[in-house]
Amino acid sequence: MMERRIDIIRREATKLFLRQGYAKTQISHIAKAAAVSVGTIYHDFVGKKEIMHYILKCTIEPEFAEQEIKRPITDELFANLDNEIIATLSASQEAFSARLQDDDYHFEEMISDAFDLLLKYAAGCLFIEKNQYEFKVLAGHYNQRREQFFHTMESYIKGFIEKGEVRQVEDVALTTTLIVELLTWWTMDRKYIPYTENDVSDQMAKAVCLDNIIAAYKR
Repeated sequence: MMERRIDIIRREATKLFLRQGYAKTQISHIAKAAAVSVGTIYHDFVGKKEIMHYILKCTIEPEFAEQEIKRPITDELFANLDNEIIATLSASQEAFSARLQDDDYHFEEMISDAFDLLLKYAAGCLFIEKNQYEFKVLAGHYNQRREQFFHTMESYIKGFIEKGEVRQVEDVALTTTLIVELLTWWTMDRKYIPYTENDVSDQMAKAVCLDNIIAAYKR
């Protein structure tokens, strides 16, 4: 099945927004990367802002990408997008922290869930991180949720150490930072802003990442 043109535009625009920034990316850059004309881009989207909003909407609501939408796509579709993103960030954080008191929740499951969570929202999270000055409100909420995610990870790891499931470490906060950075690289940087292009699948990335983290810390 041939890849839809709008999906190619979304994919290439995502890479450009993350690698060189939203402000520095022009419609002509996106057209060149997607191997289409500038006119074709404007047939599908009113402008660059609509492309960016489409990317973010598809990140928090993947099924949106499967819908047939009247072209060109206008910003009327995304009138409440900021609030939707904030609500999604909050709900995801709450869901991830929900098993802090669950004795049947184990280290391997937590690392797997953290990987899946970061992978699911990788494009949106990286976009906000890389474009904080242009999107200050979203960035403020995102930074709060990122800090909460770190503290939740730290609490999980402390609990697993206390239960004897994870080995003793010199510094729990620094160990948490290392684990989060490993997860972030394998779910975000590897996929969207690598030093070199790679074709590692998400499944293989998860297998390698979890194998190394679990082998390093599980008691």
